[in-house]
Amino acid sequence: MGKRIAIVTDSNSGITQKTAKELGVFVVPMPFLINGDTFYEDISLSQEEFYERLQSDAEISTSQPAVGDVLAMWDDILKDYDALVHIPMSSGLSGSCAAAAALAGDYDGRVVVVNNQRISVTQRQAVMDALALAEAGKSAAEIKTILEEVKFESSIYIMVDTLKYLKKGGRITPAAAAVATVLRIKPVLQIQGEKLDAYAKARSEKLARSVMIDAMRKDIQTRFGPIDQLRLFVAHTNNDAAAAAFCETIKAELGMDVTYCDPLSLSVSCHIGPGALAIACSKKIDRYL
Repeated sequence: MGKRIAIVTDSNSGITQKTAKELGVFVVPMPFLINGDTFYEDISLSQEEFYERLQSDAEISTSQPAVGDVLAMWDDILKDYDALVHIPMSSGLSGSCAAAAALAGDYDGRVVVVNNQRISVTQRQAVMDALALAEAGKSAAEIKTILEEVKFESSIYIMVDTLKYLKKGGRITPAAAAVATVLRIKPVLQIQGEKLDAYAKARSEKLARSVMIDAMRKDIQTRFGPIDQLRLFVAHTNNDAAAAAFCETIKAELGMDVTYCDPLSLSVSCHIGPGALAIACSKKIDRYL
């Protein structure tokens, strides 16, 4: 029997506490400040409650998990496991990765923190990859090395339905938001590792979907290579029906089933608001197994 390795992530991965139990992984709930009160994703704050608050213009900000909470979880896990691999959200989008890496220094190599620069469905896949690597007998340090080696073998495109929240967060100017709203522009954003960037502007939701599928098709052809080496994902913000329809379109257009269709993590939803749709992919790690 090899060393027992636990896999830990945060709720930005979209893995709920219920799913975590089924998978045998551990999820640190991300804290949110809503009108000055602290809530924890999927513990004291459901997706539905979050969007109700967001749409009623509550003051919402994201926060990093408290150091004490992370250490308590690690200490508890290490009573039953030899080592743990912690996979936080992308270091480009939050400071929680750097904070966890600093804390891990006190654990004599029993805690390794992976900076694999992913978020939402691609972060979820990194957790699944880590589980498969642990199962294959890789050490915690080897899992970290592999996940950091493949970190850019993923891609996300997001169509934003409203510019209100990007404007509120200072990510676009009020003037740009006003023009886009009048012209009914649906911006498509991208996440390639480090951060959220503009990708394209579409004049309708239908066109935005086409832009995203074309962007993914181009990525497959120029960056990731044969489609059977990839997994495709869909994510959304409070937009179940549209996400399900998008999965069908993707299957018809790209000839491949979607692995997960998940709500986007609330840390991203804060900045982009409801009604968003995303397509994402990550490359399989079969060559390491």
